[in-house]
This record gives sequence, C-alpha cells and structure tokens, in this order.
Amino acid sequence: MNKALLGSMTNAEQRLVAETTRPALAELDEEELLALHARVRRARAKYVTMYRRGASGGVVKRGGRGFSYPKNQRDRGKAEVFESALAAVSRQVAVHAARAAAELKASRLDAARSGGGGPKAEAPDAGSDVTEMSRPRGVKKTTGGLKRDASTRAAGDRRQAKRDTRAAD
Repeated sequence: MNKALLGSMTNAEQRLVAETTRPALAELDEEELLALHARVRRARAKYVTMYRRGASGGVVKRGGRGFSYPKNQRDRGKAEVFESALAAVSRQVAVHAARAAAELKASRLDAARSGGGGPKAEAPDAGSDVTEMSRPRGVKKTTGGLKRDASTRAAGDRRQAKRDTRAAD
C-alpha cells in the first residue's frame, strides 16, 4: 500500500485494514472472523460502488474512460486495498471452516464406529411374507399422463435438435 493512499484513509479504515494482518487474524475465532469479513466486504463494496459511479459519470464529462481514469484514483486505490484485505480474511475463514469440517467428520466417524449413531436395524421375521415396496430403478416420476410426458419429452427433443442444427451452421 502506498503512503499517499494510507494518508487518504480515515483512522477507522486504517484500523480495519490493520485487523486483517496475519497476526491479528490468527487471534480471532470463527465468529469474529465472519464479523470482520462482513465489515471488510461492506467497506470494499462502498469504494467499488463509488469508483464505478465516479468513472461512469466521468466518461460523459471527460469524453472517454481513458480520460476519466486518473481522476478516480483514490476510490480505486481504496477498493483495491479492501479487496486484498477481504481476500486475506476469506482465506482465514476458509482455514477455520475446513478445520471445523474435519472435526465434525471425525466426531461423526467416531460415533459411527462406537455404534451409537444411526437407527437400530431390526432383522425381519423369518415367517413374514411382507416384502418391502419400492419403485424399481429407472422409473421416473410422471406428471400424471403418459401422453403428456411423451409430448413434453418430444418438445424438448425438438428444441435440442433446433439448437444442434444452429450450432452446426
């Protein structure tokens, strides 16, 4: 970050960027990281929006995007600073999320190994003639009529054929 940009940032903005350094991020838990992520994302969105609005207004006034570019340096720089800060916080959130997922998976696997997890399986009675009813594989749920389903499939096939012939041309 250059010194001119640092001087144009408010104290609150400088503190927010300072909270995204590696040592500061290492001290935060997942909830605090998510709160910081939201704050940095809001700041980034603010300056990106200001930059885009200023640039679009400057195009008409100055006659082109190239002429408008130098006048909007401050907002563009701040947006870039907050973008890199947001990336750092996002990486740390991802690390915490991966760690939490690994812990959940390990606890779920431990519960499954100990046998305390799922429902108890009961063996069917040997004398029972009741068979379990289920749909055979490959049978699809229909809309209620064979003709309607066939018509829908045919319409889809016609649309796809039309697209295929357009792509071949």
